[in-house]
Amino acid sequence: MMAIMIAGGIVLALAFGVRAIFGGVVQPLSSELFGGRIEIFSISIAIQNLVWGIAQPGFGVIADKLGDRRALWLGFSCYVLGMVVCALGTSPLAQHLGAGVLVGMGVSGTAFGIVLAVVGRAAPEAKRSQYLGIMSAAGSAGQVILPLLASWLTEWLDWRLMLLVVTGMLLSMGLCIPYLRVGHDTDTGGDQSEPIRDIARKAFCHGSYLWLNIGFLVCGFHLAFITAHFPNYVENFCISPASAAELRALGLQALALAGFANIFGTLLASHLGVLFPKPYVLAMIYGLRALVIVIFISMPVTPASVMIFALLMGSLWLSTVPLTSALVLTMFGPRAMGTLFGFVFLSHQVGGFLGVWLGGVVFDRYGSYDQVWYLAIGLGLFSAVAHLLVRERPAVPDNWAYG
Repeated sequence: MMAIMIAGGIVLALAFGVRAIFGGVVQPLSSELFGGRIEIFSISIAIQNLVWGIAQPGFGVIADKLGDRRALWLGFSCYVLGMVVCALGTSPLAQHLGAGVLVGMGVSGTAFGIVLAVVGRAAPEAKRSQYLGIMSAAGSAGQVILPLLASWLTEWLDWRLMLLVVTGMLLSMGLCIPYLRVGHDTDTGGDQSEPIRDIARKAFCHGSYLWLNIGFLVCGFHLAFITAHFPNYVENFCISPASAAELRALGLQALALAGFANIFGTLLASHLGVLFPKPYVLAMIYGLRALVIVIFISMPVTPASVMIFALLMGSLWLSTVPLTSALVLTMFGPRAMGTLFGFVFLSHQVGGFLGVWLGGVVFDRYGSYDQVWYLAIGLGLFSAVAHLLVRERPAVPDNWAYG
């Protein structure tokens, strides 16, 4: 179990850390290739988020039926190839294919959907929620280290060389994948003879599962918008005598701080999920996100407010993931965990696509992100209410339609 936890933590750190650096190349890449229009590369990152979500159920099925490592190796291969295409590509199509489709598939095959399914199957039932929280927190280390490294590299290297250096680091993921293997018969939860497709069909008739999907869309909107556009937001609107490159680096450093805060926020949320109903904890997280955004955009943007915002938002960053995955396990057991969490994550990534795409469109048209921030606030409040409708109990035939 320890080997699975360590290997899984490294894989998650790399998977999330590498994708977190794209916000730092939006401006220089767009200036060199697309005349300064950030909308084109924003679409690439939006495609990445959407493909990540669309491919997640497919990778979940591969993991559930053919084995976790096959899904991981396929994701790893797509990730590396996508980073190389992004670094060497010169056209919108190349960026859409590299940073968009291939990296999206790479993250889908190496991030939460697969790794948490491995841990969920291997962990004792009584400790699943705790282990899922630890893994989610460990994965956040990548969002601390990689953006910090990228912020340093951007001061010494151009964006292409920086991407190639980071791709070299990504190769170490291949050393960890062999350890992420667990027999599907190690788990006794649920009916092991029931076909996965039947479980999935029942899940989509279950009210609480549907609300979980709808609410998780908002998480994707928040995280993808901030990850992709925050360095550019800081560069353009932060009140500081620093240069554009220094402000962009500040934005990346803020994302790193968010990743650091997320470690503790995720562990705290997992602990609260043991003490209180998980849907209530999720509702609190989304409500607090909306409040933090309101306060941030109501004040002048300064280096201090940027870092305070990153610290507060980071504590609410991925704390939703272990709670959401634990609710899926509670409702349906681990038999089809990869598949069912894959569909939940598809909803998350639809939100991510909208957040990144709208951010680019609004900024190019209005020179501001205000409309997207207002939408993020409204969606946070909506998700808080949606999670109050989720029931934390096993799904049974008598209540499929009611949750």
